[in-house]
Amino acid sequence: MDLGLHGKSVIVAASSKGLGKASAKQFAAEGAKVIISSRNQEELEKAQDEIRSVTGNHNVNYIVCDITNPTSVRELVLKTIELNGTVDVLVNNAGGPPAGNFDSVSDEDWTGAFELNLLSFVRLIREVLPHMRKQGSGHIVSIASSSIKQPIDNLILSNTFRAGIIGLAKSLSQELAPDNILINTIGPGRIGTDRVKHLDEFVAEQQDISYEDVKSKAESSIPIGRYGKPKEFANLVVYLCSGANTYITGQSLLVDGGMVKAL
Repeated sequence: MDLGLHGKSVIVAASSKGLGKASAKQFAAEGAKVIISSRNQEELEKAQDEIRSVTGNHNVNYIVCDITNPTSVRELVLKTIELNGTVDVLVNNAGGPPAGNFDSVSDEDWTGAFELNLLSFVRLIREVLPHMRKQGSGHIVSIASSSIKQPIDNLILSNTFRAGIIGLAKSLSQELAPDNILINTIGPGRIGTDRVKHLDEFVAEQQDISYEDVKSKAESSIPIGRYGKPKEFANLVVYLCSGANTYITGQSLLVDGGMVKAL
């Protein structure tokens, strides 16, 4: 299937590693002009080299961006326009907030998670919309968590603000449909990334058991019986942002191997 992404201008936020980098790699493999971004220039340079080497696509560039800073977000989009002429695709992404339950998180934790995991998405969308509206098309995908369907223990910050992402996308799907701009949310389950490893290590420490036991227990709760691969997640991101998707909007989808049982 031709996904119609060759030459399209794509921004992937928080993409120096993890699911962001995996998504950027798949866009590059489809021939898109990809901008990767994060706060860490050294990690971005490594990611750029890796993606170019693996895909053979040298239209992969990086822009350092702190997505909690509105000026930095604005500059990310403006520099993308300078390099690629427009923005056809935006993939919203951010590192997860700290683990913890209600009694363990402070006002500063709540404020920080709001800035990182919800307001940053609002700001990125706000900056790309004029360009998408001008051309009469666009795709936006926001990476959230499986908690959009079923809350996760000890992740109250994530549970709260990931739910906000769904409300944002559902509302915008109505507002943006006349402009042919489609917006969806994808929740990863237990995908084999550094973030999931960190959370498993947190649980192991809290329960005074080994990391291996935590992982084994988690895998046993997944019908497919293993953690997902970043590429498996990225495949859905790329499809929803491609020319093959002309009618799916306002949806929240999981890539979780059947782990979440909630409807």
